[in-house]
Amino acid sequence: MGRLRLSPAAFRRIAFLAGVLLAVIIVTGGAVRLTGSGLGCPDWPSCRPDSLVPHGVSDSHAMVEFVNRTFTGAVSIAVIVCVLGALLRAPRRRDLTWASLGLVVGVIAQAVLGGLTVLFELKPQFVMAHFLLSLALVTDAVFLYRRAGDAGVNPRSIVTPSVRRAGWLLTVWAGVVVFAGTIVTSSGPHGGDRKAKRFGFSVSSVARVHGIAVTLFLLMALASFWLLRRTRAPEPVLSRLGAVFVIACLQTVIGYVQYFNDTPVLLVGFHIAGATALWVAVIWYLLGLTERDPEPSLVGDLDRATAR
Repeated sequence: MGRLRLSPAAFRRIAFLAGVLLAVIIVTGGAVRLTGSGLGCPDWPSCRPDSLVPHGVSDSHAMVEFVNRTFTGAVSIAVIVCVLGALLRAPRRRDLTWASLGLVVGVIAQAVLGGLTVLFELKPQFVMAHFLLSLALVTDAVFLYRRAGDAGVNPRSIVTPSVRRAGWLLTVWAGVVVFAGTIVTSSGPHGGDRKAKRFGFSVSSVARVHGIAVTLFLLMALASFWLLRRTRAPEPVLSRLGAVFVIACLQTVIGYVQYFNDTPVLLVGFHIAGATALWVAVIWYLLGLTERDPEPSLVGDLDRATAR
């Protein structure tokens, strides 16, 4: 029997699935906090000191937290499959292997951090770190998916240096916006449990800072549009930046509506999902400013699909 090999197209699908699951678990983790189930399972790694699982479906908070932990297991399996896929991919590439191993390290760190979050009774610093590390994992997955579609050689910028600098600035500022948003959330009412400690900041004050950061982000995106047009950047780059701007505008609307309506749980959940989508869009835009030679086998798959 010959050695098992994996095509680049199959590996890219695996990377895509891992990325989707890593993004979804951010939303399910938010659901744990928003339903007040953060301490539904007061122990870790078991749910209770005397039981690995909740005592029954009537223990709703424990069940919500347990389901989220179970979903974390599914994510872990997807990440392991991603590493195996990178090792079996033909041709094997070092950059893809290291990126997939980064997902493993991140998931292990998330498990440890999740345990500390429970053991320290949802201190906001741990909850914030848990969310930000999740976004770092999603970033790695987006990078892995993007690079899995090329041959890994002949990198070339498809925009001017000024556009690349603006892209990096927009990405860094997106990180500032997200970080400010976590401060607002960690100062607000949805701590995951009634006993959970919160930051002592005034919600209106930190929300104002977050709003200013968002406004500056939108202005930077508009300035980037002008720069792309001025330098005649390729249409796909414009389209990716357009997606960033649209998602950011929707996020802004949701943010203001939830703020002036006492942060209803459902809208906060949408805001968490929107923050994840915005970050993915920004990273996808930044990565799209550089191209490499396409993977020949993927080009062949596309040609065959077009011929049909």
